[in-house]
Formats: sequence, structure tokens, C-alpha cells
Amino acid sequence: MFPASVLTITARGRLSRGGELMKAYELLFFVAPTIDEENRIATMKRIETTIAESNGVIDNVDEWGKRKLAYEINGLNEGSYTLIDFHTDPQNIAELDRVLRINDFVERHMIVARSDRD
Repeated sequence: MFPASVLTITARGRLSRGGELMKAYELLFFVAPTIDEENRIATMKRIETTIAESNGVIDNVDEWGKRKLAYEINGLNEGSYTLIDFHTDPQNIAELDRVLRINDFVERHMIVARSDRD
């Protein structure tokens, strides 16, 4: 992560790092509620590392806990949800998506650009 002196906010409120604009994104994912704490923490660490390696900034991590699914997914009726707000360069989203797809513990995920937080 970058020190606060390197990150600036542009006139439109977007984070900028050395002239490179970083857009705001929201990542929502869930894991099976039955996985052990060690694997859940390792999954979170991998996601945080991927965002940090692409010079992104994590703004907020919100653990939603167990929630009932609208329909059964991979034999699961509930999932343990996490919401992450972050800023990164748009070119880095594909790599984050790839990491989430190959992670055995992430059942589903969704990355959304947040224009209201740019």
C-alpha cells in the first residue's frame, strides 16, 4: 500500500497515484460456512494480496457472516459473505477475477464498479 502522501484525490473524488486514476470497486463473495477458520483467513489474505500487488487500496472490509442463499448452490443452502470496498486501476480487475475463479473455497463472487465512490 502507498503512504497517504502519495495518494491524492482528484476534483471528481477519484483516488490518484502518480497521475494514474484508480476507480472504486466493490467485491462481494461467499465461502461455504463449513470451512475452517484457517482456510477462510487464507482466502481473505490471498484476495488482499492480489489487490495490494496491483497497487490497489482496500477501503473497507465488511464481514456479513452467514446468510441463507436464495437457491441451492453446489449443495449449499447458506454462505458466509464478505464485502470489500477498494480502489485499483481498471486493468487489474481481470487478475483479481482470475484469482477468485481458481480459489477452491470461493463459491461465488461479484466485482462491481462503484461510480458513486469514484
